[in-house]
Formats: sequence, structure tokens, C-alpha cells
Amino acid sequence: MYKFAALVAIALLSAGCSQSATSGSSMSTVGYAFAPPAANTFCTRQPGLCSTAGKTKVMALTEARMNDLKRVNASVNQRIRQREDIATTGRDDDWRLPTSVGDCEDIAILKKNELRKLGWPASTLLLTVATYGGTGHTVLTVRTDSGDLILDNRTGAIRNWKSTPYRYFARQSQSESGRWTRIGV
Repeated sequence: MYKFAALVAIALLSAGCSQSATSGSSMSTVGYAFAPPAANTFCTRQPGLCSTAGKTKVMALTEARMNDLKRVNASVNQRIRQREDIATTGRDDDWRLPTSVGDCEDIAILKKNELRKLGWPASTLLLTVATYGGTGHTVLTVRTDSGDLILDNRTGAIRNWKSTPYRYFARQSQSESGRWTRIGV
């Protein structure tokens, strides 16, 4: 994951893309981005877990749906021990659906999978890459009518994307499964 994030950062900076706070609470996207290489391999094996298909662009954030987010975030964070890919698979970056251990993208994939089982549309659950302190990180962005919310393995809190410490670069395209889009300024 770390090498990928560094490559994304270089590619986006060379393309003149930078991240800053913007008005509103939803991410804006500005064109296409390269998918993480390990994401492509994973999506070939597990296309259903990578899907962003669906017509729903944002979910109405009812109390019951917020409870879904809290329950899934807490449950996955408690069940899955954070462990880097190199220690578990011997590879630098290997996306998987975890059962007991995994790194940030594995945990985000599991959260997406569990929310899908609860009836959340894939089009509102987007894997998203960011950096923090120069280190790559993947979270799950949940598109709601209350803004884009982040489910993160580093915290039990569910926060609006602008209230997190991350520099966001790219996320799954909401309208084209298999594509990724850059996060705009």
C-alpha cells in the first residue's frame, strides 16, 4: 500500500492536483486516476466486492443507517487485527477480504462487504486512497445526504471526510465500476 500511495502522490502532484479544504461536505472529483495495482488484481478475483454499480448516488442518513455504519465500523475494527501485507502474505500490497488480520484496504473492503449485506448500494460505498504523514492509507467513503463519511480502521469515530487528518487522492468511480477518480480541490 505504501509504495502505491507514493506513486499516486507523485502522479497527482505532477498533474497539478492538490488537496485543500473546500466548501461543502462532499468530495468533488476531477477526472480519472489510476487504480491501485493491487486493486486491479483483487477486482479480477472478486468483482462483486469492487463493484460501484447502482443508481443511488447518496443514501439518506437515517438513524437506523447511521447505526449500521457505527455497528459495522466498530465490529470490523474489533475483529480484524491490523497487520501489514508483507507480514501476512509476503507481498508489499495484496488486497484481500480479511478473516482475522489485514491492513487498511482489507479492512475497508470488509466494511464495504458487510454494509452491502445490510442493503447499502455499492454505488455509495467507495474505497478511497489517501496519505497521512507521508504514509499511504485506504478508507471507505460512504456517500450520504449528510456528506461523505469515512469509515476508518484507525478510529471508531465516523467522521465527515473534511474532519479527518488525511490528504485524499483518489476513490472508486461512482458511475463506472473498475474506474477510479481523482479527488479535487
